[in-house]
Amino acid sequence: NQDEIVALFERLPMDTLFFVFYFQQGTFQQYLAAKQLKKHSWRFHKKYMTWFQRHEEPKIATDEYEEGTYVYFDYESGWCQRIKSAFKFEYLYLEDELGNSGAGDA
Repeated sequence: NQDEIVALFERLPMDTLFFVFYFQQGTFQQYLAAKQLKKHSWRFHKKYMTWFQRHEEPKIATDEYEEGTYVYFDYESGWCQRIKSAFKFEYLYLEDELGNSGAGDA
């Protein structure tokens, strides 16, 4: 049942959601993982192909970008969350195909 699958994804830990997102590409499960990550205020950066989350409010915010300290998910070299300070997140790289669920609220 699709409702049961959606409910399951709402309870999955972050690491599992990241795993599903990166290793079940092109599937309904990947869509559900992305949707849940967005609910937890993660934003997908299309240029770097990774998830970012504000660590604090941006130091600079314009119509084109925001700059500040972010947590990002390092899926390539550590499979962990890392801090990136003075990061410029340009909105043109913000993936927002799933609807606006917490992203772009600068």
